[in-house]
Amino acid sequence: MNRPGPIGVFDSGYGGLTVLSSLVEKLPEYDFLYLGDNARSPYGSRSFDVIYEYTLQAVEELFSRGCHLVILACNTASAKALRTIQQKDLPRLDPSKRVLGVIRPSTEAIGDLTHSGVVGILATEGTIRSQSYAIELAKYAPDVTLVQQVCPMWVPLIENNLFDTPSGKAFIKADIDALLQQNPDIDTIVLGCTHYPILFELISSLLPSSIRLISQGPIVAEKLSEYLNRHPEMEMKCSKNGSIDFLTSENAMEFNKKASHFLGKIVDSVHINL
Repeated sequence: MNRPGPIGVFDSGYGGLTVLSSLVEKLPEYDFLYLGDNARSPYGSRSFDVIYEYTLQAVEELFSRGCHLVILACNTASAKALRTIQQKDLPRLDPSKRVLGVIRPSTEAIGDLTHSGVVGILATEGTIRSQSYAIELAKYAPDVTLVQQVCPMWVPLIENNLFDTPSGKAFIKADIDALLQQNPDIDTIVLGCTHYPILFELISSLLPSSIRLISQGPIVAEKLSEYLNRHPEMEMKCSKNGSIDFLTSENAMEFNKKASHFLGKIVDSVHINL
């Protein structure tokens, strides 16, 4: 067996850090290696081919650094690249390695979260245009009605720390209102972008108290724990020293500053070229 390595966590930018935080909280004994393709972020409005190319490059980088298991902590990459990588590239690269996403775990949980049977999704243009949530939900909760809303300004507002300004709040409120106006029976909203949990308190304050707001991080962490329990052959390949390392395609000092804001602690990253 190959030497155990860290669990790789990939995102196009900083949002995946919210998933990483939940993974570390749930599985603190494991090693994690986070890679942010911050130099080429955001992915949300890019084409399928470009997102697939960039995501594959990141997966190959994490594999080369000893990861046997990689989590795409990015809804856009999960929507537009995951299936192709799983079906086309893993057999070529290494059939024993695995790449998992964040959309399937979220849709598996949705049916248990709603009472009215109507769920809203707030996400990027790329994720919603892919219809990945609708496709996956049809498998796991076909009776649930899905209502989707594109939020094109949210990622830039978060990454530039402008979401708490009057204009930032206006953009966010407008998108929330547009979602709720589509269907008055929405009782659960899923944040379909891993950046959005940064806005959790702000979004909650703009929602009726009857609507439940869900972040993906805790769901993905719980599902990963279950996956490792079901697949001891993969669990054995995950090293356990409680370490967290960071890679970025951006300037490392810039990444450290913004990542520290997301995680609430000092981050020391290494710059790489993808």
